[in-house]
Amino acid sequence: MIPLPLAFGDALWDAARIRTTPDDFQVDELPAFEATGEGEHLLLDIRKRGANTVHVARVLAQWAGLPEMAVSYAGMKDRHAVTTQRFSVHLPKRIAPDVAALASDEIQVISATWHNRKLQRGALAGNRFRLVLRGVQADHDRVDERLQQIARRGLPNWFGEQRFGRDGGNVPAALAMFGGRRMRRDQRSLLLSAARSALFNRVLAARVEQGSWDQPVDGEVWMLDGSRSVFGPEAYSEVLAERLARFDIHPSGPLWGAGELRSSGELAALEQAALADEESLALRAGLEAEGLKQERRALRLRPALMQHQWLGEQTLEIAFALPPGCYATAVLHELGPIVDASQESAVQEVPANA
Repeated sequence: MIPLPLAFGDALWDAARIRTTPDDFQVDELPAFEATGEGEHLLLDIRKRGANTVHVARVLAQWAGLPEMAVSYAGMKDRHAVTTQRFSVHLPKRIAPDVAALASDEIQVISATWHNRKLQRGALAGNRFRLVLRGVQADHDRVDERLQQIARRGLPNWFGEQRFGRDGGNVPAALAMFGGRRMRRDQRSLLLSAARSALFNRVLAARVEQGSWDQPVDGEVWMLDGSRSVFGPEAYSEVLAERLARFDIHPSGPLWGAGELRSSGELAALEQAALADEESLALRAGLEAEGLKQERRALRLRPALMQHQWLGEQTLEIAFALPPGCYATAVLHELGPIVDASQESAVQEVPANA
């Protein structure tokens, strides 16, 4: 794993701790739609504590007397956290067991409503986070100023370290897979994502070092905010400058696959140079051989509803909302090194914002 540069200057502290308790890491899914109130899929909004998403899905399958494939969810959420997320259970006869029977120290059912379709992966508008950092030894004024900068300007849209597995092991595993090692289907998908994410982060690191992660480079490809739609390259203009300033569009970087880079000129040269080392070339070749196509991802992320307060001299609470596929660790990275207390239990984490 390459070290990720900082966009706003030096780190503000040497180390701070996150997830000292599950309550220090709270995530609420923002639903993408309202339930119809009819149909044969029971939508359950569940608050869970100290349990991961797959475990809760198994509990729901046992509760309903159904195979696990009858239960679906929009995104994965951490075990070492308090999270609210939506599940759906396919009950063709519209007969559901007593929802109260699900109540436990781990699970609380907030609502249960019928819907006419199965809940699909990624069917969420985003995630709202409330994070408590402890052991923060830093100047409060400097931290306040940095968080205000992030709220105004946004920040680099890194793929978080969760994408790469414990100790970054998913990238070496992807290289081994590309070299012929056999993997299960679910492992293959995970490793392909890790390979793509690693290459994207390397390009983004080059843009951060250049100071252009939120500014255009000749040959820029633009991504529309809140979508996967891209346009360009085209010459920078006052119209594009205005759209960039109001966060309607963002510079983008490659999600590697077969085909030509969409960027051109100076930007294409920068992206190629950032991915010219031996490991990057091997990852590129592996992704192309797997049949993935060139796509793009926004380089810039702007947290919404951003707030913070000091709960004590060394205790900082930060709250914000992020779009799907964006990582809370990208926000924390711009402040200083973070020690994840839950990792000390040697339990592997699942991304909170998948």
